[in-house]
Amino acid sequence: MDAFATLIDSLDQSTGTTRKVDLIAEHLHAGDAHDNAWSTLLLMGEKRRRLMTGRRLRDVLQACDAIPDWLFEDCQSHVGDSAETLALLWPQLKGAIPPQSVDSTLKHWISTIETHPPLHWWMEQLLPALAALEPQLQSAALLTIWSTLPDERHFLFNKLLTGGFRIGVARGLVVKAIAKGFSLEEALVLERLMAPQEPSQRWFEGLTAAPEAERVNRGPVPYPFFLASPLQSDTLRDTQAKDWWVEHKWDGIRGQLIKRESGTYLWSRGEELINEQFPELIEMAASLPDDTVLDGEVICWRVDADRPRPFSDLQRRLGRKSVSRKLREECPICFVAYDLLESQGQDRRSRTLEERLIAMDELLSPMNKARSAGQLRISAGETLSAWEDLDTLRQRAVNEGAEGLMLKQMQSPYLSGRKRGHWWKHKRDPMTLDAVLIYAQAGRGRRANLFTDYTFALWDRRSSDPEEHQLVTFAKAYSGLSDREILDLDRWIRSNTRERFGPTRSVNPELVFEVGFEGIQPSKRHKCGLAVRFPRILRWRQDRSAESADSLEQAKQLCENEDLRIQSEQMTNQNGLKRIQQ
Repeated sequence: MDAFATLIDSLDQSTGTTRKVDLIAEHLHAGDAHDNAWSTLLLMGEKRRRLMTGRRLRDVLQACDAIPDWLFEDCQSHVGDSAETLALLWPQLKGAIPPQSVDSTLKHWISTIETHPPLHWWMEQLLPALAALEPQLQSAALLTIWSTLPDERHFLFNKLLTGGFRIGVARGLVVKAIAKGFSLEEALVLERLMAPQEPSQRWFEGLTAAPEAERVNRGPVPYPFFLASPLQSDTLRDTQAKDWWVEHKWDGIRGQLIKRESGTYLWSRGEELINEQFPELIEMAASLPDDTVLDGEVICWRVDADRPRPFSDLQRRLGRKSVSRKLREECPICFVAYDLLESQGQDRRSRTLEERLIAMDELLSPMNKARSAGQLRISAGETLSAWEDLDTLRQRAVNEGAEGLMLKQMQSPYLSGRKRGHWWKHKRDPMTLDAVLIYAQAGRGRRANLFTDYTFALWDRRSSDPEEHQLVTFAKAYSGLSDREILDLDRWIRSNTRERFGPTRSVNPELVFEVGFEGIQPSKRHKCGLAVRFPRILRWRQDRSAESADSLEQAKQLCENEDLRIQSEQMTNQNGLKRIQQ
């Protein structure tokens, strides 16, 4: 574990992305494959079973009466994490900890620790065994291990027990490091990471193997998704309109539909298998040829309707292990195919979009025409004729129930991740409200020491007396500000804090921000009675005072307007269905 601990210390002291990539690449290239597997998964923050809570570690220490409760709580409120607080306090408290009785098992552990064992021994043997002990034995073992470990290793030990790290390392950075350390393409590393991950020597060797060793058949594993970036005003200035394919950007769940000899699989963009939530799509895809992979959108769309249902209907299907017949009827699902990634066992991602669209049309048109339940649709699109038509096409897409447009370069391959230049999204203008900042929370990763997560409120002005007007929590947002604005706001938050709640602070209600969001609907879960989709900060309204910020009534009016729009769309769908039936 020493090498991994040194890496964590070095990453914590580094601010540059390039330097962090180099550190990880050097560590993985020089390390043992089994240990590297654990290092990779830990750095990427992959979910794993929590072995022990921070509260449990705190209780073990406080049972020794080494520190008053109020002092520990005050320290933790500044740090925000029990495991890290314990690591910082231990050098001052260890002298007050009495020696613990040691049995044969604990003696063996301590003797092994003193030989500097590898990381996988800690993760696979010591930590699980420690978590399984009875409380009294567990307390003695923890105190003895703390006393044995060097002070600088306490943070890592505690975090391995309780959870992930906050050291400014993201998944993409680890991918870059693996690619650099083993002379691989980043796209290939991403693709291999889509497969089931396990902390084993075999898995890491497969992850870093030469491209010649690549499997021919990927099995049920999806390809890395290609993502679009928001369109900027001057992005396409030097390109020809005819070089771009334009299609609707539907408001659903991005997915890959995979048909293999072994079965049919539907994956979300979050790498979650969602077969159970959408069984009708699995049944429909059974007629696809083996070794076919489609990229598309899962949408709630009634049979032969002109436009899809709102996303709130689709939400009713999410997170379920089974879907009733009634729910299937109320929220019918279809798959809108955007792209063909594989057919007849051939990976088509390197071919142009134009070629892939032609191949997809040839493959799916017979199925699309013969569909009985409207569960498969080919995304309708067209070549852009002139840039002057773009806003008209976007408005038409919005009127037809879409979020906006997708612009795809006709000659573009299907890449991995968010690569600028090939695909762009041109969404409808968001709804907006001016809200007051009332809470701030520390961020994660490279912004762990800054307040970057914000809570906003609107005025409840139901009373005629201004003195009785209250701010009601409305939404949380953490994106939209520049680095310069984040630093300025962080300084303001620290000097205008009213109360502290662990890593969260309440602040003086003085600053106003324009908050944008994609949708709004009633919600019983939220204090204000409303919930918004994808809230983000559009701008810091330094020209407005807190008293002039928007009200809860204005938010409810937006919600009513949205309900009217949805009802209108549903009525249109129903009328269209009636005409078809007649």
